[in-house]
Amino acid sequence: MSRKCPITGKGPMSGNNRSHSVRATRRKWNVNMQKHVIEINGQKVEVKMSSRAYRTLMKSTKTKAE
Repeated sequence: MSRKCPITGKGPMSGNNRSHSVRATRRKWNVNMQKHVIEINGQKVEVKMSSRAYRTLMKSTKTKAE
């Protein structure tokens, strides 16, 4: 499975590590993928998604409930 969020489409980003002497070495920032149990059509399903997407989903479901 790729490190890409199925909800938001976010993927890994790349850039440079910078040392004190300003030397550059390549590095990668991965998406914070976690397993979450969410309810889809009344069934609980375990989905691997980014934590930011999960927080956004939970925020939108709270406003619907009120």
